[in-house]
Amino acid sequence: MTKSQILFSIIIMAVCTLITRLLPFLIFPEHRKTPPLVTYLGAVLPYAIIGMLEVYCFKQVSFIQYPFGIPEMIGFLFVIFVHRWKHHLLLSIGGGTLFYMILIRFVF
Repeated sequence: MTKSQILFSIIIMAVCTLITRLLPFLIFPEHRKTPPLVTYLGAVLPYAIIGMLEVYCFKQVSFIQYPFGIPEMIGFLFVIFVHRWKHHLLLSIGGGTLFYMILIRFVF
């Protein structure tokens, strides 16, 4: 890519990021009540995201070859435990990822 193409790409990415960050505040201003659908989605989407991550993480795990999916299952149980304990999505996902990486690098 040329320098002008790189600059143009950066500008487009910055504008798109700005729009996605600003748009919710424009659609749902502070003085108006949030629609029930948006409130509902805010309540159920974190669990749906965790479910999608589980499916994605387990799709290529072989339970018939060493290590038989043991690090994945331990990491999965860790995520469940942390999420039940702290109810913090970022801590659950980030902590589970870090714990899983430690398991596969140093234990298995």
